[in-house]
Amino acid sequence: MPQQKEDIRNLSLEELKEVFNEWGEPEYRAGQMFKWLYQKNVQALKQMTDFPKKLISKLEQKFSIDTLTCLKTLAAKDGTKKFLWQLAEHHSIETVLIPEKSRRTLCLSTQVGCKFGCPYCMSGSKGFIRQLSAAEIVRQVLEVRRLTGVQITNIVMMGIGEPLDNYENLVKAIRIINHPEGLGIGARKITISTCGLVPGIMKLKKLGLQIELSVSLQATSNELRNRLVPINRKYNLEKLLAACREYFEATDRVITFEYALIEGINDSDSDAKRLADIARRL
Repeated sequence: MPQQKEDIRNLSLEELKEVFNEWGEPEYRAGQMFKWLYQKNVQALKQMTDFPKKLISKLEQKFSIDTLTCLKTLAAKDGTKKFLWQLAEHHSIETVLIPEKSRRTLCLSTQVGCKFGCPYCMSGSKGFIRQLSAAEIVRQVLEVRRLTGVQITNIVMMGIGEPLDNYENLVKAIRIINHPEGLGIGARKITISTCGLVPGIMKLKKLGLQIELSVSLQATSNELRNRLVPINRKYNLEKLLAACREYFEATDRVITFEYALIEGINDSDSDAKRLADIARRL
């Protein structure tokens, strides 16, 4: 059986430098390749015209540049566009482009399916299938940019899946998206949304990037949140809010709470008062 090639977009800049160092190639090749991959969005390694043919051949033996197949695009009247992508093994994910005045926000998926089973959310309705690789996360940005010609200004990790449950691939993708020789999108323009994975929040605060954090709160009591966001049974509101406080103090970034109003469930005056109290604490 031929050896499976790795998508070269799964490698960070530092990992690319290590590859070229092992091959006795100058380290600056890694920066060159980053620009070809993320700024020029080459679809094949041989398109990198300032690389020697011998080096291209060596790269092609070990690495590939994979693509996403766009199965369907849906457009709304306000300019919002949803893209349905097919992955190599025929699973699918979605990406949403949201235009707002001078901002062009892209909502990315981080998993195929989801483990956490929030009843108001369709992402986990068929269960969890697998993690997306760093390349598959970043490739959503590249493909939307290629298909639409739109320059993306903001990234939100709020699509299919729980981002902090795919922490290593998520962080690698963010570093590529943020890197000036990658996609060059500022850390403060990247938002991660979580249903409340406290260990992930605690790791994220040590990352050293001023990423925005958004928490899917949905309820102001443990009793109700246990129903709407089942991970609350493991990391209750007290633990979650303590982690949010630590994240805020470590990064100096204001946290956003997401709260979907569900009639007769979480939309009472007392819910609103408790929500205001939680917000004041942070």
